[in-house]
Amino acid sequence: MIASTTPSSAATDTRLGILLMLLGMSLFTVNDALGKWLVADYPVAMLLAIRSLFGAMLLVPLILREGMRSVFAVKRLPLHLLRVGCVAGEVACFYWAVRSLPLANVMTIYMAAPLIVTALSVPLLGEKVGWRRWAAVVVGFAGVVIVLNPTGQFDAVPSLVALFGTLVFSTGLISTRLLRDSSNLSLVSFQTFGTGLLGGAALPLVWVPPPGLDFLLLGALGVTALAGHAAMNRSLQLSPAAVVVPFQYVSIIWAVVLDLLVWGTAPTLRIIVGALLIIGSGLFVFHREQALNRGAAAEANASGGPGA
Repeated sequence: MIASTTPSSAATDTRLGILLMLLGMSLFTVNDALGKWLVADYPVAMLLAIRSLFGAMLLVPLILREGMRSVFAVKRLPLHLLRVGCVAGEVACFYWAVRSLPLANVMTIYMAAPLIVTALSVPLLGEKVGWRRWAAVVVGFAGVVIVLNPTGQFDAVPSLVALFGTLVFSTGLISTRLLRDSSNLSLVSFQTFGTGLLGGAALPLVWVPPPGLDFLLLGALGVTALAGHAAMNRSLQLSPAAVVVPFQYVSIIWAVVLDLLVWGTAPTLRIIVGALLIIGSGLFVFHREQALNRGAAAEANASGGPGA
């Protein structure tokens, strides 16, 4: 008997995928808000080290089940190490920037990462980008400029740190593309343990003894980050990317709500306009890539595949 997926089960998977993506983005936003709250009292290196410690505790049972060798004996170690550096760098830049800027501002700048990946994919990956996507990239970068507001009240250092962090984040995304043959457990384990080692190396110089509640909040950074990744990855397994990826931008809404409720900061008109340009451009680039992939697949099927 050949198993088939019924329309009702497919619809259920799609709805569950959307809910999991919303859950994942909510957890990431909680993680970012916790980071903004804690970085006011603790050094960035402490946040990196303790969040990684709690994340590693959750990963150890999975690593032992899979086997240390299968998780850490990877083929492209230098690329894995580059990715670890990118992950640690972009998280450190994010925490450093939100110490001075509203959460929504920094998250909006980071949302430009897919556009930077599109631009960098030409020289680094040898991919071809058509004029429509280049136009979307330009519009998205205009949104970043509006958010940064260089001709008005410009918090130069934290804004530039956020922009640099976005570039580092984009480089990490490209390295993840190049490591697509590595398991998700290997990628998460490398970034968790690697980030912990980098943050831990600075602990003797910057350690501030946290009270019990703060230590648990620092640990919650690792738990929410791992849980968010798990929810997002499961979402992409259950539902088509074209359906669930747009829901990633809901994190901007949660960031605005938390800015209002926790820090009493409302988004300015330029933040709203810049966010709309960045999000709109990112969605256009994503759906354009989906359309091109479908067209390439249809052309390959029409020309005949193996056994045709």
